[in-house]
Amino acid sequence: MKVKTILVSQPEPKENSPYFDLAEKQKVKIDFRSFIHVEGVSVKEVRAEKVDLNEYTAVVLTSRNAVDHFFRIAEELRFTVSAEMKYFCQSEAVAVYLQKYVVYRKRKIYVGLRTFPELGKLIKKHKTENFLLPSSDKLMGLVPSTLDELGVKWTRLDLYKTVMSDLSSLKDVIYDVLVFFSPSGIDSLFKNFPDFQQKNTRIAVFGNTTVKAATEAGLKIDISAPTPEAPSMTMALERYIKKANKSK
Repeated sequence: MKVKTILVSQPEPKENSPYFDLAEKQKVKIDFRSFIHVEGVSVKEVRAEKVDLNEYTAVVLTSRNAVDHFFRIAEELRFTVSAEMKYFCQSEAVAVYLQKYVVYRKRKIYVGLRTFPELGKLIKKHKTENFLLPSSDKLMGLVPSTLDELGVKWTRLDLYKTVMSDLSSLKDVIYDVLVFFSPSGIDSLFKNFPDFQQKNTRIAVFGNTTVKAATEAGLKIDISAPTPEAPSMTMALERYIKKANKSK
């Protein structure tokens, strides 16, 4: 069956997205809708954790959300972040985003290549620090296990949580392809539409954990990434569309 419409379960990207190029090149309609969103934990809940921010000499930042909510809570607690605070950022993108809150050249910032174990190599060189990990309620097990293996002193503090979005406006809308990037997105689909039946809808998933969640939910996976042939979701979609829409 041909592909004419695609729904990507993420916010609409800014200009120069490969999705826009894909839509134009393959003559398909691509819509965007967040199936999940992030909500900050209240300062009251944080106080209940009895965590004293003064005790920490380093912050481990795994995402832009972690950056935003660390500084949000600091402000709400009227805590002045020390100029001596060390920041360990999982990727260059997180480190660049940190500049929204600190003067980059005047702070001690350490940047990993991309994965958390890679950042762990930098953390290991600073084992005397007391690390704070601003986190979400959906923290990957790899993060705490890596920190434990390093033998460093660290504390997890959940500052934001992943919440399923209201998708009721999509009730009567049918897409040829649904694209998912996390198990939470799969959960949101079935929470919003408990009676969802895949029928002719193709399912595209990114990452092993999303593959597992989709399979366990009884979905048939038609498109997956990353693969050696298609390291990105847009490349995987394009390969599939070319084959499905090929004139016979």
